[in-house]
Parts: sequence; C-alpha cells; structure tokens
Amino acid sequence: MRGMREHRLKRAWVIGAVALVSSGVGVAAGLAASKLEPAISAPARSQHVVRAMDMAADPGGVVSLSTGVTQAVKRVEPDVVGVENYQLVSNFFSQTSKLQATGIGTGVMFYKDNRHAYIVTNNHVVEGAAKVDIVVDPGKHHDADVVGTDPYTDLAVLRVPASVFRGIEPVTFADSSRIEAGEPAIAIGTPLGLDFADTVTSGIVSAKSRLMPVQDEATGQTLDYQTVIQTDAAINPGNSGGPLLNIRGEVIGINSCKIVAQNFEGMGFAIPSNEVKVVAKQLMEKGHAVHPALGVEGYSLASLPQQMWPDVPVDYGVWVKRVSSPEARAAGIRPGDVIVSFNGQTVRTMAELRTALFQTRPGDVAAVRVYRGDKLLALKVKIGQMGTKLTTAPALDFAR
Repeated sequence: MRGMREHRLKRAWVIGAVALVSSGVGVAAGLAASKLEPAISAPARSQHVVRAMDMAADPGGVVSLSTGVTQAVKRVEPDVVGVENYQLVSNFFSQTSKLQATGIGTGVMFYKDNRHAYIVTNNHVVEGAAKVDIVVDPGKHHDADVVGTDPYTDLAVLRVPASVFRGIEPVTFADSSRIEAGEPAIAIGTPLGLDFADTVTSGIVSAKSRLMPVQDEATGQTLDYQTVIQTDAAINPGNSGGPLLNIRGEVIGINSCKIVAQNFEGMGFAIPSNEVKVVAKQLMEKGHAVHPALGVEGYSLASLPQQMWPDVPVDYGVWVKRVSSPEARAAGIRPGDVIVSFNGQTVRTMAELRTALFQTRPGDVAAVRVYRGDKLLALKVKIGQMGTKLTTAPALDFAR
C-alpha cells in the first residue's frame, strides 16, 4: 500500500486568467461564497429521511422502463464498485492504533486480464489509506492493491483478482473530445455511503471544458490545471471516482467534485475520459504518471480586457504572458505572442491548448503557430515534463 504524500492537494475553482506552466491551464477571479468539495462520503451511517410522493394512477397508461438511461446503466452497473478507505486511527488513552474506515467513494473496472482486474477511482478517495477495500455487492468486500496514484489529475488505479469480476466485461471509454454541451449525462456512484450504492442520477453535459487549478494545501502553490467536464447530474458525497456516462453507456468522465455555494445549486465536474485513459494506463503499467509541459503562462485572448488586446488579426487564441522553460524559449516563443494552433489543432482558449498538449509526451516536438503582431509564425517546440526544469528555469516575462 502506498504511503501518504507529504502535502495534500486541493482543487480551487476560479474563473479568468490561466497559467500553462505544467501540463495545464488555469483561470483567476473566483466564485464568491462558494467552495469546491470532493464528492467523497464519510462511512458513518446517518439517518436519512425519504419522502414518498403521491402519484396519480393511470390504469390505461403503459410505462416502458427500457429507456436509453436504463439501458446505459444496465451496461455499466456491474463494473461500478464502492471504494472504502481505511486508515490507522490512534487511541490517545490506550496508546494503540486500529484500522478504521474514514471515507467511501466509487470506482469502475476498466481493464481485466487473466489474473487481475483494474479499477480507476479518484486519488483523494484512497489518499492516506493503510488499507483499501472494494465493495461489489452489499456485504461483499475485497482487498484491493493501490498500484498507482496521480494527485495532479486526481486519479488512482486499484487492482483485485480477476475472479472478482468473473463474467463481467470492462467499461468502454468514449472519446471525450466529441461530447457536446446539452447531451445526456448519467452518473453512477455511492452517495452518502454503502446504503445508497449504485445510485443513478442523470442530467446533461453543461460544458465540455472547464478549468480547475490544483493547489498544494500546505503552500497554496498552484501545481497544475485540470480540464474538467461540467454536468448538472447530481454529484453527491460518495460519488467520487464513479463514471459519468453518455446515453450509449460509454464512460465520458470520472466524477470528481462539485461546487457548493449558498443559494446555489451544486455543479458537478468529471475528469474527461481521454485524460483518464492516458493516466490510468500509465498508473497500471508504471505506478506513476508523467505529464507534458509547454512552459508558457498565458490567458485566453477573449478573457483579456480590451485595452490589453495585442495588435493581431484574430480574436481568439492564447496570449503568452510569460515563457518559463528553456525549450519554449529556444523554440522562439516570446511574451506577447498569441498561440492559435498546436499540432494542427486550432487553439481558441487556454482549455483547448491544454487538451491538445495532453495528447503529447515529454520529448515530443510540437508544431506551434503564433501571431506576433500581424505575422503568423510556425515554430517547433520540444515538450518538457512537469516538475522538472519548468519550476526552476529563469523566465521571460511580458513587460508591464
């Protein structure tokens, strides 16, 4: 079992300016009186009040349960499990420690071979665990090994014997770049503990790419920026690590957290499946994940005040505020440039730049097009690795 990390990470939701120092992008200016909560539930049982609604009977009506939602759920539900985090809790008086369940989340089986089945969940669900169990059916607990965790994307991979999922096929991941705002979204999870396992909520994809800075709780330093899917499907405590599905029963994301504010309905967020596939594969094979870094900080051009707009012939792209890596500097990227294309993909916003960057690996050479004034330049940039030279290299900064 992997030990606790020295510093915990938290997700802080902000809107506005963005930095692409590592693999991501970010935004500044916050949601007032709101907070971002991981959707993990405490294991203690609480008393729940369920109110039944009177429904008028329609003797002549026939209701079909074979809807798109029910078919999607039937396809995936056998792969969804509860995930229990057990930690050593000390007793002050007896000076002893014992394992105690401290949190419950959700996971989903995504790969299976002859020996093992692998489950993806959130890093914060298993963080600090001395022991992890998965629950496939009420009362059926199985020990799980944590084979890899990645705090930057908030993902973790667990391993159990393949026999736990005998006769069950892994889930199918959709291409999250092809989802559209307004299409159906279905969440499955374990809200409020195991009493409510396999709870299904549904809604729509509210937005396909939002930006979430990841910060170190100890230092407050922003370590990375996460692109997430926004949904209005209810993401409640205990849903962390569960799948977000499309109407075909394919996984479009892994549920992670929600925004909560007074007089404000919580918005749910999921890690896009395209990122999940890349990171989960690395965690399964290597136990850790490597993230690409472009080595620039900037803003979506559209988010800049009008008086700060550079004199370029486009109204989209990413305005470079700062160049923080020797690779980006050697490629010729300068503060004040506007990035409009990355490896042939049009870049309109910082979120789109991060999505395109995540498709590369450290050491790759990417084709980047930038406007410098009215000139369109074609540059070649060697992709760096997050957490290496990017944190220490002298930086070029845009003159204020």
